[in-house]
Amino acid sequence: MARWDGIDEFIAVGETESFSRAAQRLGISTSHVSRAVARLEDRLQVRLLYRTTRHVSLTDAGSTFLERCRRLVDEREDMYAAVSEQDGAPKGHLRLTCSIAYGERYIVPLVNRFAASHPQLAVTIDLSNRVVDLVGEGFDLAVRTGSLHDSRLIATRLASRTRHLCAAPGYIDRHGTPHSLEDLARHHCLVGTTEVWQFSVDGREVDVRPQGNWRCNSGFAVVDAALQGLGICQLPDFYVAAHLAEGRLVPLLDHLRPPDEGVWAVYPHRRHLSPKVSLLIEYLRTRLEDAPAATSPNAGRDGSTSHRYGNA
Repeated sequence: MARWDGIDEFIAVGETESFSRAAQRLGISTSHVSRAVARLEDRLQVRLLYRTTRHVSLTDAGSTFLERCRRLVDEREDMYAAVSEQDGAPKGHLRLTCSIAYGERYIVPLVNRFAASHPQLAVTIDLSNRVVDLVGEGFDLAVRTGSLHDSRLIATRLASRTRHLCAAPGYIDRHGTPHSLEDLARHHCLVGTTEVWQFSVDGREVDVRPQGNWRCNSGFAVVDAALQGLGICQLPDFYVAAHLAEGRLVPLLDHLRPPDEGVWAVYPHRRHLSPKVSLLIEYLRTRLEDAPAATSPNAGRDGSTSHRYGNA
């Protein structure tokens, strides 16, 4: 029996806290995972996991062993990548996740072009507005906005985006122009996926919870509602920049606009990134810096240390 037997299965179980999720992540059966971990425990003569019918958790020995196994596997993957990709060409399987709207608008078209240039690369893209556990679910890379809270991850800045408070001229004609954050309480606010709007007052970050009788978890739907004169919205530039430039929306409280928000490539911490990940990060960075703004599902297909993670 090889000394590596059971290591990958144990890491997957330890990170997902589930034999079934570990099996799904590794593409093998749950029974295989269970047997592999049991054999590993027998070989070590140490209990690594507490098992109940509903939950799996690490013992103290299991927690220590998991961290050391992670380092060993990272070293192993670095070694494999150094040999198999020594010509610098990306190959193998790359798994990436991003929020739905930003991914459809910018990331997927760029990744598709990158993949077309590297035929030995297989790509899986998961567009989701939840914050995916990169380590637990086996992703190589995520594109996110906001600050980084997971110590297992590191981030590289790709670009930035500006958030605009705006409304249609017709709405302003009927309801007037807000001149302060307090004025927003007297206006109809269009609420999207972000429950808190952010502003900068005298260099301080100020959060406002918008109130209104309209909400939807789609940024494009929020834009349409604003264009119809239903209220005020705060959205990133790729939704509204063209409408602002053409006068269909007008900016509000620009003097209180929050600092630009970073767009980040986020990935599991390893000593060295494989060529497939490092080359894709650089490819995205150089193209997103100059990406044009877009505002509708059919526009701009060629082209986007801050706050909480955002998914708009």
